[in-house]
Parts: sequence; C-alpha cells; structure tokens
Amino acid sequence: MIAIAPAGGRDVAAIDALMRSSFAHAEEADLVRDLCIAGDMVLMLAARDEEADALVGAVAFSRMDVSVAGKPIPAVALAPIAVAPDHRDQGVGEALIQAGLDRLEQEGVVLCFVLGDPAFYARFGFDRDFARNFASPYAGDYLMALPLQGGLMPCGVRDHAHHAPAFARLSQS
Repeated sequence: MIAIAPAGGRDVAAIDALMRSSFAHAEEADLVRDLCIAGDMVLMLAARDEEADALVGAVAFSRMDVSVAGKPIPAVALAPIAVAPDHRDQGVGEALIQAGLDRLEQEGVVLCFVLGDPAFYARFGFDRDFARNFASPYAGDYLMALPLQGGLMPCGVRDHAHHAPAFARLSQS
C-alpha cells in the first residue's frame, strides 16, 4: 500500500536519491535543495510503499510571486515530481499531485502553476489559458495554471508570475 504524507527529516536523503536517479541531470535534486535552503518550499509530499518501508515518489510545491490587477495572490509552482521506476504507471504521481493540490486549496493557495506536458497536466485541470498573459520567463505553451479555491480565476489584468529564484539557476547548469 502507498501512503502519502508531508516529507520529513527521514525522507531527505531518499528524496535526493530519487530525484538524482529519476532525471538525466542533477538539476531537479539541486532545485529541491535550493528551494528548501531559501525557504521557498511550501509543500513537499512523499509517497511511501508501506510494505517495503521505502520512499517511492515525491512532489514539490514552491512559493511564487504572482500578481493580478496589481495585487499579490497566494500562488505556487509544482515542480519537480519524481516516481521510482518500479512504481511508475500505477497512479503514484497522480496521487501525489492531487493530494498536494487538495492540501494547498485548504491552505488558501489561489493558483498553482506548472511547466510541463499539457496532455499530462490537463487531467488535473491545468490549462494554458489560465497562465496566458502573465509576464514570465517561462510563458508559452507549456506554462499552465490551475485556479484553486473552487476553480475561480482571479479577476483583473494578469501582471506577473515569477518562480522562486532557484528556478533561474536550472538553465544556468
């Protein structure tokens, strides 16, 4: 059985190892570390295989600077997400994302952004139209957003959507 809960101290080494083994480069593991050090990590969830007592997945949600009609709104970025190879295609990633979105909505987050495959993230309600017209270095077809709080998009001119500074270092590695 897979259990999903906020990551804790006992998960740090396993999350780092999972991130390093799940991606071609160490950038995602470094991103998680940098977000934590900077205090920009809002929520990190871990999926554990309870029978094996092993971490099999993790998802990160980090603070963003987002403004609509000149007013800051609570927003996060979903990234990265990783699932151990032997647990892929079993719903672990989807369960991590949904658990994170549910918790963030309860905590009053208004928008969640993701930079990724529209075909995958659309199943959660992420859409390019919600992210369109925000000033962002990631603006384009792969930047999507999901309005939380009942699915209502904040009214007004979409000003900016800036990820935490650690994201800027991804392209510099």
